[in-house]
Amino acid sequence: MRRRIVIVNDKMQRGYRYELVAPAGRGFDPGFFPDLAPKRMLELGVFCGKYLTDCRNEFPVSWFARAKLAPSRRDCSLNCFGVDASQPLSEWRRKGWIYPDDPRGWFQWYCRYYMGRRLPEEDARQIGRWKAMQRHVAQIRKHCEPGDPTCRPRQRQALLHWAYDSRKI
Repeated sequence: MRRRIVIVNDKMQRGYRYELVAPAGRGFDPGFFPDLAPKRMLELGVFCGKYLTDCRNEFPVSWFARAKLAPSRRDCSLNCFGVDASQPLSEWRRKGWIYPDDPRGWFQWYCRYYMGRRLPEEDARQIGRWKAMQRHVAQIRKHCEPGDPTCRPRQRQALLHWAYDSRKI
Protein backbone atom coordinates (compact mmCIF):
# COMPACT_ATOMS: atom_id res chain seq x y z
CA MET A 1 0.00 0.00 0.00
CA ARG A 2 1.24 3.45 -0.91
CA ARG A 3 1.13 5.75 2.11
CA ARG A 4 -0.74 9.00 1.66
CA ILE A 5 -0.91 12.27 3.57
CA VAL A 6 -4.36 13.79 4.16
CA ILE A 7 -4.63 17.53 4.84
CA VAL A 8 -7.81 18.70 6.55
CA ASN A 9 -9.30 22.19 6.25
CA ASP A 10 -12.85 22.35 7.53
CA LYS A 11 -14.88 24.27 10.12
CA MET A 12 -13.25 22.45 13.05
CA GLN A 13 -9.68 21.88 11.81
CA ARG A 14 -7.30 23.93 9.69
CA GLY A 15 -4.08 22.46 8.35
CA TYR A 16 -4.44 19.19 10.28
CA ARG A 17 -2.37 16.45 8.63
CA TYR A 18 -2.38 12.71 9.03
CA GLU A 19 -0.95 9.73 7.22
CA LEU A 20 -2.85 6.70 5.94
CA VAL A 21 -0.68 3.70 6.75
CA ALA A 22 -3.17 0.80 6.39
CA PRO A 23 -5.50 -0.14 3.53
CA ALA A 24 -9.01 1.29 3.84
CA GLY A 25 -11.33 -1.04 5.76
CA ARG A 26 -8.53 -3.46 6.68
CA GLY A 27 -5.73 -3.92 9.16
CA PHE A 28 -7.98 -3.33 12.18
CA ASP A 29 -6.96 -4.16 15.72
CA PRO A 30 -8.04 -7.80 16.34
CA GLY A 31 -10.28 -6.66 19.21
CA PHE A 32 -12.11 -4.15 17.01
CA PHE A 33 -14.71 -5.62 14.66
CA PRO A 34 -17.47 -3.08 13.97
CA ASP A 35 -20.61 -4.32 12.22
CA LEU A 36 -20.88 -1.33 9.90
CA ALA A 37 -18.54 0.72 7.75
CA PRO A 38 -18.88 4.53 7.90
CA LYS A 39 -20.50 4.64 4.45
CA ARG A 40 -23.26 2.24 5.56
CA MET A 41 -23.80 4.16 8.80
CA LEU A 42 -24.32 7.38 6.84
CA GLU A 43 -26.76 5.60 4.50
CA LEU A 44 -28.78 4.24 7.41
CA GLY A 45 -28.99 7.63 9.12
CA VAL A 46 -26.89 8.79 12.05
CA PHE A 47 -26.38 11.94 14.11
CA CYS A 48 -29.58 13.58 12.81
CA GLY A 49 -27.93 14.06 9.43
CA LYS A 50 -25.43 16.69 10.61
CA TYR A 51 -22.16 14.77 10.79
CA LEU A 52 -19.38 15.34 8.27
CA THR A 53 -21.48 17.80 6.26
CA ASP A 54 -18.64 20.33 6.02
CA CYS A 55 -15.76 17.91 5.52
CA ARG A 56 -16.78 15.68 2.64
CA ASN A 57 -13.51 16.32 0.80
CA GLU A 58 -11.64 14.28 3.40
CA PHE A 59 -13.53 11.06 2.69
CA PRO A 60 -14.53 9.08 -0.43
CA VAL A 61 -17.31 10.61 -2.53
CA SER A 62 -19.07 7.22 -2.47
CA TRP A 63 -19.68 7.61 1.28
CA PHE A 64 -22.05 10.50 0.57
CA ALA A 65 -23.87 9.26 -2.54
CA ARG A 66 -26.75 7.78 -0.48
CA ALA A 67 -26.02 9.36 2.90
CA LYS A 68 -28.94 10.78 4.85
CA LEU A 69 -27.70 14.31 5.48
CA ALA A 70 -29.64 17.33 6.64
CA PRO A 71 -29.28 20.36 4.36
CA SER A 72 -29.20 22.87 7.21
CA ARG A 73 -30.26 22.06 10.79
CA ARG A 74 -30.28 18.68 12.53
CA ASP A 75 -33.19 16.49 11.44
CA CYS A 76 -33.53 13.43 13.68
CA SER A 77 -36.18 11.94 11.41
CA LEU A 78 -33.21 11.08 9.17
CA ASN A 79 -31.84 8.75 11.85
CA CYS A 80 -32.37 5.05 11.17
CA PHE A 81 -34.64 4.72 14.21
CA GLY A 82 -36.13 8.22 13.85
CA VAL A 83 -35.04 9.40 17.30
CA ASP A 84 -32.33 11.62 18.74
CA ALA A 85 -29.70 9.58 20.56
CA SER A 86 -26.89 12.15 20.68
CA GLN A 87 -25.47 14.38 23.34
CA PRO A 88 -24.21 17.84 22.38
CA LEU A 89 -20.52 18.30 21.62
CA SER A 90 -20.23 20.45 24.74
CA GLU A 91 -21.16 17.41 26.83
CA TRP A 92 -18.61 15.23 25.03
CA ARG A 93 -15.95 17.84 25.80
CA ARG A 94 -17.04 18.10 29.44
CA LYS A 95 -16.69 14.34 29.85
CA GLY A 96 -13.22 14.30 28.27
CA TRP A 97 -14.30 12.16 25.32
CA ILE A 98 -12.78 14.45 22.68
CA TYR A 99 -9.22 13.95 21.48
CA PRO A 100 -7.60 17.02 19.87
CA ASP A 101 -6.91 15.18 16.58
CA ASP A 102 -10.60 14.30 16.24
CA PRO A 103 -12.62 17.29 17.49
CA ARG A 104 -15.91 15.75 16.25
CA GLY A 105 -15.51 12.67 18.43
CA TRP A 106 -15.65 8.91 18.04
CA PHE A 107 -17.22 8.73 14.58
CA GLN A 108 -14.59 11.05 13.13
CA TRP A 109 -11.92 8.86 14.73
CA TYR A 110 -13.61 5.75 13.25
CA CYS A 111 -13.81 7.27 9.76
CA ARG A 112 -10.12 8.12 9.84
CA TYR A 113 -9.20 4.73 11.33
CA TYR A 114 -11.30 3.02 8.65
CA MET A 115 -9.43 4.99 5.96
CA GLY A 116 -6.09 3.79 7.37
CA ARG A 117 -4.87 6.31 9.94
CA ARG A 118 -3.28 4.71 13.00
CA LEU A 119 -2.57 6.48 16.30
CA PRO A 120 -1.77 3.59 18.69
CA GLU A 121 -2.64 5.26 22.02
CA GLU A 122 -5.77 6.97 20.73
CA ASP A 123 -6.83 3.88 18.81
CA ALA A 124 -6.63 1.82 22.02
CA ARG A 125 -8.69 4.44 23.91
CA GLN A 126 -11.39 4.64 21.26
CA ILE A 127 -11.56 0.88 20.77
CA GLY A 128 -12.03 0.58 24.55
CA ARG A 129 -14.93 3.03 24.38
CA TRP A 130 -16.42 1.05 21.46
CA LYS A 131 -16.18 -2.20 23.49
CA ALA A 132 -17.96 -0.52 26.41
CA MET A 133 -21.06 -0.15 24.20
CA GLN A 134 -21.54 -3.94 24.48
CA ARG A 135 -23.55 -3.26 27.63
CA HIS A 136 -26.26 -1.72 25.44
CA VAL A 137 -26.29 -4.79 23.18
CA ALA A 138 -26.84 -6.91 26.30
CA GLN A 139 -29.72 -4.69 27.46
CA ILE A 140 -31.48 -4.94 24.10
CA ARG A 141 -31.08 -8.72 24.10
CA LYS A 142 -32.47 -8.88 27.64
CA HIS A 143 -35.45 -6.55 27.21
CA CYS A 144 -36.49 -6.84 23.54
CA GLU A 145 -37.96 -9.52 21.35
CA PRO A 146 -35.47 -10.53 18.64
CA GLY A 147 -35.85 -8.41 15.51
CA ASP A 148 -38.16 -5.79 17.08
CA PRO A 149 -36.72 -2.43 15.93
CA THR A 150 -39.35 -0.50 17.90
CA CYS A 151 -38.00 -1.75 21.25
CA ARG A 152 -35.53 0.73 22.79
CA PRO A 153 -35.09 2.90 19.69
CA ARG A 154 -32.80 5.44 21.41
CA GLN A 155 -30.51 2.68 22.59
CA ARG A 156 -30.54 1.10 19.11
CA GLN A 157 -29.74 4.46 17.50
CA ALA A 158 -26.90 5.03 19.96
CA LEU A 159 -25.48 1.61 19.06
CA LEU A 160 -25.69 2.53 15.39
CA HIS A 161 -23.62 5.65 16.13
CA TRP A 162 -20.94 3.22 17.38
CA ALA A 163 -21.05 0.94 14.30
CA TYR A 164 -23.13 -1.78 15.99
CA ASP A 165 -26.00 -3.04 13.85
CA SER A 166 -28.80 -3.54 16.37
CA ARG A 167 -31.23 -4.43 13.58
CA LYS A 168 -29.72 -7.92 13.82
CA ILE A 169 -30.43 -8.23 17.56
